[in-house]
Amino acid sequence: MATIRKRGSSWQAQVRRVGFPLLTKSFSMKCDAQAWAREREMAIDRAGLPQTVRELKGRTVGDLLKRYEETITSTKRGAEVERYRLKTMQRHNLSKARLAQPLASAVAAYRDDRLKVVKGETVRRELTVLRHCFEIAMKEWGVPLPNNPVKQITLPKPSQAREIRLFEGDEAVLIHESTSPSARYLLPLMKLAIEMGMRRGELLSLRWDHLDLEQGLAYLPITKIGSARAVPLTPVAIALLAGVMRVEERVFPVSADAVRHAWARLRKRAGLDGLRFHDLRHEAVSRFFEIGLSAQEVALISGHRDMRMLARYTHLRPASISDKLANLYSAEPSHPRSENDAESEEPN
Repeated sequence: MATIRKRGSSWQAQVRRVGFPLLTKSFSMKCDAQAWAREREMAIDRAGLPQTVRELKGRTVGDLLKRYEETITSTKRGAEVERYRLKTMQRHNLSKARLAQPLASAVAAYRDDRLKVVKGETVRRELTVLRHCFEIAMKEWGVPLPNNPVKQITLPKPSQAREIRLFEGDEAVLIHESTSPSARYLLPLMKLAIEMGMRRGELLSLRWDHLDLEQGLAYLPITKIGSARAVPLTPVAIALLAGVMRVEERVFPVSADAVRHAWARLRKRAGLDGLRFHDLRHEAVSRFFEIGLSAQEVALISGHRDMRMLARYTHLRPASISDKLANLYSAEPSHPRSENDAESEEPN
């Protein structure tokens, strides 16, 4: 239906139809505005819906999310986590939004609703999946969307990098509390994470035939970034791995869920409720820098390709830098002034 309203001394007619631009015109008499609106509506009816609208009619965002889950998410290493994000979007009213309608407002509403429940970084990750879903739909599935609605909204600001590190005594407490027989793999797993900065998934996928303890190397065929890498091991890491009992092909034959639950119980016993297992990776990277390794050397061990991301993982202690400066200055040779230098400084 057209909208007819009084605007000052004139009458304005507006005609809105899905797939067509908004039509607006002003008249001095209401009857002329009504006649013009009827004429425009009849012309639109004769023209029929544009092809793009006909193709989108009846289809929803939820249809795209379902197809994305089945064809794209299922092929990813992080399928379990991404599937959880997709289910969250599918439960929201966003999934009911019609593709023939402008979608930016629906995506913005999802963003605002989620920000009331979770942090901005979580919402950013969910919207990243949604943005890729729309991109795939337009480029590979032939869905004639006019644009990617996620690119039309403002994303939440990125969260600040976590700066949690182990304080003096924290590591000793964690080791002391890691005495449960049901979590016998947690202690060497935790120590290796602190020593080498490997991700939990990398540690759990580590096999005995990936290790060359004589050469001090661990080969990781599958990593988060998708490419394999060889990791040089520290002497402490070599000793840790040599002390792990060989039971099967994997060095740590335990599931990620078992480690997650065991870690939650451990940090509670240790009084370190805010400490995540992934924070041990931050600790390891920071220690590498503190002992004097270069950024390229640390990146070789940690697997970081982006130096900016590596910097987010690095939290140096000012005291360690102060000690390093003191050692550098104390190691510099003294340069006593010659008599000529002293004489040159005397006033004439």
